[in-house]
Amino acid sequence: MSQFVDELNKQVYRQTDRQTDRQTDRQTDRQTDRQTDRQTDRQTDRQTDRQTHRQTGRKTDRQTDRQTDRQTDRQTDRQTDRQTDRQTDRQAGRQAGRQADRQTNRQTERQTDRQTEDRQTY
Repeated sequence: MSQFVDELNKQVYRQTDRQTDRQTDRQTDRQTDRQTDRQTDRQTDRQTDRQTHRQTGRKTDRQTDRQTDRQTDRQTDRQTDRQTDRQTDRQAGRQAGRQADRQTNRQTERQTDRQTEDRQTY
C-alpha cells in the first residue's frame, strides 16, 4: 500500500507541477504581452507626438508665412501708394505751377501792352 500511495502522490505532484508550470507560463506570457504592448504603445505615442508636432509646425509655418506675406504686401502697397501720391502731387504741382506761370506771363504781357499803349497815346 505504501507503494501505491507513493505512486499516487507522484502522480498528484506531477499533475500539480504541470498545472503550476502552465500557470507560470501563462503568467509569464501575460507579462511579456503587457510589456510588449506598453513598449508598442509608447512607440506609437512617440510617433504620433512627432507627427503631430511636425504637422503643427508646418501649419504654424504656413500661417506665419501667410501673415508675413500679407504684412509685406500691405507695406509694399503703402510704399507704392506713397510714391504714387508723391508723383501725382509733383505732377499736379508742376501743372499748377505752369498754369500759374502762364497766368503771370499773361498778366505781365497785358500790363506791358497797356503800358506800351499808354506811352503811345501820350
